[in-house]
Formats: sequence, C-alpha cells, structure tokens
Amino acid sequence: MGARREYGDACQERAHQADVGREGAHRQDPDRAGERAHRAFLARVAEPGDEVCGRWIREVGTERAVRGLLDGGERPRGVTDRRWAGLRARAERADPERDLAAARAAGIRFVCPGDSEWPAQLDDLGDGRPTGLWVRGSPSLRMWALRSVALVGARACTEYGAHMATTLAAGLAERGWVVVSGGAYGVDGAAHRGALAAGGATVAVLACGVDRPYPRGHTELITRIAEQGLVVGELPPGEHPTPSRFILRNRVIAALTRGTVVVEAAYRSGALVTARAAQRLGRFAMGVPGPVTSGLSAGVHELLRGEAVLVTDAAEVAELVGDMGELAPDRRGPVLPRDLLDPGAGRVLAALPARGLTGAEEIARGAGTTTDDAVGRLYELRSLGFVERHGDGWKLTRQMMISVRDGRPGC
Repeated sequence: MGARREYGDACQERAHQADVGREGAHRQDPDRAGERAHRAFLARVAEPGDEVCGRWIREVGTERAVRGLLDGGERPRGVTDRRWAGLRARAERADPERDLAAARAAGIRFVCPGDSEWPAQLDDLGDGRPTGLWVRGSPSLRMWALRSVALVGARACTEYGAHMATTLAAGLAERGWVVVSGGAYGVDGAAHRGALAAGGATVAVLACGVDRPYPRGHTELITRIAEQGLVVGELPPGEHPTPSRFILRNRVIAALTRGTVVVEAAYRSGALVTARAAQRLGRFAMGVPGPVTSGLSAGVHELLRGEAVLVTDAAEVAELVGDMGELAPDRRGPVLPRDLLDPGAGRVLAALPARGLTGAEEIARGAGTTTDDAVGRLYELRSLGFVERHGDGWKLTRQMMISVRDGRPGC
C-alpha cells in the first residue's frame, strides 16, 4: 500500500472511520480526519524541527504539501535537488493509514495543531513547531501542559543530582504541577519517579516513536508513565532515536512548559539546550547549584551566571512559574533568644568579655551607657539566664561562654 495510490478519498475516509470509532475523552473531530492524515504523512517525511518544511506547510497547506511530495511538482523554497530527492524517497514509503492504524491499536492518538487537545504554546516554535504529536495516555495534553514544569539534567548524574531531581519533582507534584522530562537515565528518570511516588502527574517526551520505549532499561518506567500520565513524541510509531532527534526533542519540552529546571549538567549538555530554548521562547530557565568542584554542575553554574534563576526547592520553582500568591517561604536562620533582647540590653550583653568577672562601671563604658542603666540591664539579663553575679563582678553564664568560645552568636 504505497503513497502513490490515489491518496485523497480513501485515506480521508479511513482516517474518518478511525476518529469516529475512538471512545473516551479524546474523541477527535471527524471533520479534521483529512488534515490529520496529511499531517501523519508529513510527520513520516520531514524530520522534527525542520523549519524549511514547516514554512512550506504554513504557506501552501498540508494537502498541497503532500501532493507536491507525491507528484514531484511544487517544492519548498531553498530546498536543493538532493534534499528534495531525499524527501520524495521518504514520501514514497510513507503510509499514514498504516501509521494511524498502528497507533490506534497501541492506544495512541495523533494530536494536531487546531485540535482541541493541541497545546497552543507549541505554536511559539513558529515554523519549527511539531507537525503533530503522538500521545499515549488518557489525560488531556493541553490541560496538563497549562501547569507544567520541565525537570532535566545529566544522564550520568550523581547521587546528589538524583536526590534533588526526585525531591523537586515530588514537591512540584504535591503542589499540583505536572513534571515534564525526557524519560532518559539519570535526572530525567529520577524526576519521573519522584512525581509518580508523590501520586502526581508526569509527562515523558521521547525522541522516538512512543510505542518504542527508549532507553530499553526504562521500559517499565515509561509504561508506568503511560498508565498514570502521558508519553508524547513527534515521531511516528516504530521510529528510532538519533542524536539530532534528542536535541530537537528538547525544544518541545521547553515549549510545552512554563519553565525549565536544570539539575546537574556539564558544559556540553542537552539539558542546557532545553534551558536555552526556554529562554528564547520567553519561558523561565532555572538551575540547581552544586559543588563548584563538580564537572556535572559546571554547566548549571554557567547558566546561572547568565539570566537563569537559582532555585533550591519546589517552593522556589512554583513561586517563579506559578500564579500570583504562590510564594516561597522567607528563608532565614533560627531566631535565638538573644535576638529578642531590646537594643540596650543587647549592648550590655555584648560588653561582657568571654571569660572572667567584670565590674558594672567597665561594662557601662563598653556599652556606652551609665552605670545605673548597666546595672539595671545586668539584673534583667541575669533573670533571663544570660549572666551571673559574683560579689561586685559580673560574668557570662556557662552556656553563653560556650557559645562565644565556639564562635556562635549565643543562645
């Protein structure tokens, strides 16, 4: 069943029947069956993020683009003969009916621009937006993407990186945020597991067909994500990942979400590509700091030297990307008893030496006050357990002496 058969009526009719036959919350508009079939065809021909093809589709429409590829007539501006031959060779083997049927059999739907489930923020990618997205899982992609955050980072992360990714994801999930990542080893996997462990929502954006979990070692995890969340990808069923597809996949992660958090990344890292794509799209880019001696934190620190924002927990992420009023708590050290003293008593206490007895007159001079005032303050401090009186002299209590000797500010 080749692409050179009479494409229009038969293809549209089968796609129409597939859409009408779908059950559940994602019944797709049968009037868009033809558009969906055209886009499924183009998803098989053009690589993700191909802006030349994207511009062509925008200018001539999907139907004319498909017919141009099949007939060899109209072609995109700026496409060389060699590249055009390559696109047409792919078009000869493309079979959208087969792809849509395979997707339907695997519980996968194809969501296109203009569909009610299409996340409008992906349109910010311009001519580089996906032709469509293959979606596995029951929730609405559009609704989940409205309140989502990307958590990405190194594949070969440290224990610190895995801990931070898990903790951040769980905290965000508990606050009602959807955690989006790439399903890879390391930080990605930790982020997905953290969200799932908290009973929250998570989305894996793959650089291959969503029916082929990658990496293979994450088959169980990605299957669980599909059951409890969403698995999303641009590539048709059966397609395999390549290095360039991983990089281009990252722009989808950045565009889907309100902001991107990087947890551990070396200077050359796909996670940094995601963060910089987020910045270009006007989204928030955030970084979790790590040891300055760690090469896996070097890329994050470089990002933070720019316009990215330093975050350390889920509350700080939510404050940045969330709605008005989602504020992180104020960060401060513990309030100590001496912090509650009025300024006069605090000056008298500070005038006592760390060791030995001191007379009231000398304490008054050190505190810059009168002897009578100093004596009154000293009796107040004694009642609070800060000082002791021995004859005519005064000294710090044992607890205060230990605090001063250890360099702490006192109890």
